[in-house]
Amino acid sequence: MKDSINNQVGLFSPVNTDTGTSIDTVLQLRNIEQPLFLLKNGEETKLYSGAQPVDPLDQLQTKAFSGMVLPCRLEQLGDSDFCRDHGLRYPYLGGSMAKGISSVEMAREFGRAGMLGFFGAAGQSLEDVEIAITSLKQSGFPFGFNLIHSPTEPELEKAIAELYLHHEIRLIEASAFLALTLPIIRYRTHGIYRNEEGEVVTPNRIIAKISREEIAARFFAPPPEKYLRQLIESGHLSTAQAEMAAEIPVAQDVTVEADSGGHTDNRPALALFPTILAQKEQFQQEYGYRQKLRVGLGGGISTPASAVAAFAMGAAYLVTGSVNQACIESGTCDEVRKMLAETRQADITMAPSGDMFEMGVKVQVVKRGTMFSIRAHKLYELYRAYDSLEQLPVAEREKLEKTFFRTPLATVWEQTRSYFAVRDPRQVEKAEADPKYKMALVFRWYLGQSPVWANRGETSRKIDYQIWSGPAMGAFNEWTRGSFLEDVTQRKVVTVAYNILFGAAVLQRANQLKQQDSQFQFDANMLAPLEIDEIKEFIS
Repeated sequence: MKDSINNQVGLFSPVNTDTGTSIDTVLQLRNIEQPLFLLKNGEETKLYSGAQPVDPLDQLQTKAFSGMVLPCRLEQLGDSDFCRDHGLRYPYLGGSMAKGISSVEMAREFGRAGMLGFFGAAGQSLEDVEIAITSLKQSGFPFGFNLIHSPTEPELEKAIAELYLHHEIRLIEASAFLALTLPIIRYRTHGIYRNEEGEVVTPNRIIAKISREEIAARFFAPPPEKYLRQLIESGHLSTAQAEMAAEIPVAQDVTVEADSGGHTDNRPALALFPTILAQKEQFQQEYGYRQKLRVGLGGGISTPASAVAAFAMGAAYLVTGSVNQACIESGTCDEVRKMLAETRQADITMAPSGDMFEMGVKVQVVKRGTMFSIRAHKLYELYRAYDSLEQLPVAEREKLEKTFFRTPLATVWEQTRSYFAVRDPRQVEKAEADPKYKMALVFRWYLGQSPVWANRGETSRKIDYQIWSGPAMGAFNEWTRGSFLEDVTQRKVVTVAYNILFGAAVLQRANQLKQQDSQFQFDANMLAPLEIDEIKEFIS
């Protein structure tokens, strides 16, 4: 299609824009790697396509040059240094979603396409994470793994970090951190050295996902001295290496997490991103890092419009999440994918988080078609109101056992006890000494099982499905309605990614045209999703 267009229009061929957006205009805007020129002939303005970067006035002496639409290669949308450092072609990341929803297959497909996917290790056993590591290391494509903050299970966080070190996983996405911890500093500084040019080299990289300024500040700063001292004392770091660590940030790349699915502070991207971007500049100047700090944006990215807005604000890269869960490569079930495809922007709500239940932390989930959020809030209310399972009113206890858990609470506790006896025996000891903590663990059983039921597609538990998603899912469904991507079976992570990036490039060119030609009108067909093969006809 691309070659046929160039053959038709010649070196400079007019496209009539007097009557709004013609089919030819849409095609020329989609031809993103070629410049467009606005030329006036008297009162008439026409759009010309240039196959080569020459002055159109040399070719068309009678026409006055009045504007230009620049080429926009997909690779140029973000920060080229980010792509080079991580071995990527495109500044597009598939963020980690817990319990393997961001699957091995998903990460592999992103890597094959020159993008980057993270395996969702949170909530997975060490054995399952190790299997994923082996599989992805064999793929030969770029990939990363998630390290989630686990304040209630610090030993688990440590074990995951040690697993990554053992298998030489060089990139992690750090998420939900409320403060820095020793395991993440150990990961970041492991193997640090100074090369022959005297530059500090860090084999391990961190992309930190944050939604608060004070957390961003901790990742932008060098590793805290207290942790470096502990690593020296434990023999994991030499004194010389600790001194080198003062010259690096904990995370060179920080993702601003706006209104996302899962753990989120529901922050508006338009307010939060510029704040973190300015904060990044302050830390860059204060510490004079050789490594250039970079900021990406995630949460709410699901359409060409949201993508082009992110890049316009200065995002080095994009991170998507909710839309990927709705794709066929995600580690969830077809029923959940169907529910996500029917989700509207208003079908989203907040619910207590399973991993940080006692702290009152919440996650963003789908509310349509499930009662999970209502039941999770009820559990948190009971936890706040009573000090033990024994204190629960008889009516409340019977309701929980009949509808929420569908089994006696004593049985739930025995299952929970057996689980933690293997995973972390100290949790059992604490629960047996503290009745309120025991109640928290029992309630967390429901919160922990609900996403498992969803991923496995346990139909009998559909009303309890916990499906992490943000309003971006609804925006994606609205954008793709009437196209081939409305069909759940056609949704593939790379197809979605190409359409978001390509649509952003087209929209960026359309905005340039609109600024220079008041006659131009946007057309919905201009951003309609295309098959990958169709997109590749417009890109080199």
